[in-house]
Amino acid sequence: MSRTTKPQGPAVDQAQFITALMDAAVPVPAGLVDQAAEAAGRRFSVYRNNVAVSLTEAMHSAFPVIAKLLGRKNMDGLSGLYLRAHPPSSPLMMFYGAEFPAFLEGMQQLDHLGYLGDVARLELALRHAYHAADATAIDPLQLAGLSEQSLLQARLCLAPALHLLRSPWPIHSIWRFNTEEEAPKPQAGAEAVVITRPEFDPLPQVVSAADATWIEALMRGASIGEALGQAQDLDTDFDLSSPLTLLLQGGAITRLEESKG
Repeated sequence: MSRTTKPQGPAVDQAQFITALMDAAVPVPAGLVDQAAEAAGRRFSVYRNNVAVSLTEAMHSAFPVIAKLLGRKNMDGLSGLYLRAHPPSSPLMMFYGAEFPAFLEGMQQLDHLGYLGDVARLELALRHAYHAADATAIDPLQLAGLSEQSLLQARLCLAPALHLLRSPWPIHSIWRFNTEEEAPKPQAGAEAVVITRPEFDPLPQVVSAADATWIEALMRGASIGEALGQAQDLDTDFDLSSPLTLLLQGGAITRLEESKG
């Protein structure tokens, strides 16, 4: 006994489908049909609208400070432009918005708000730190037991949640002013921000330029002593204990690799 099958429409190109899905101005792909082999124009439009709404809300959730600075209507409009330029490449929404900081900096209409891109990078880094893999921090006594020479020659393995951002703008102050009640008004000036995750939530902290230089060198694989030299080139009074304590308290050091030389 033969099974009756419903007629199928012509195959729809996947790239064409995605383009139409991300842009309401693009016509419904030709040949798109529903289960009854009828034209799926109306259903596709509903689906397209639902996708746009979901991704817009995802952007509001991912960049709440940017949304607050720009206002709901402007953020909705930017989210629509962004999703057409950068459709999701992963089903995991935690990764959506990676190109948003550069996207903001490419919008000529926002040139007068030059700090937006770096504030967005801070929000993105906080989200990535939150979702980073867990890592067990070392016992600080491991460092205390080393001689000065051994300590300077050692290299540190750092937690995946650790992030460092440098900006000519007061990005942490702007973020804090828009997330904490009674936070001080941002003052003009550059800020370097280190993000650790001592417990479950990321913790952003402002550090000095020399502290940032030392931490950045460690992140590139330099030994403690090599990083110290780079920081002292910037500030002859650099105090190693300050950034080292920050990393230890933030659970950002996971392993100590002593030199075999």
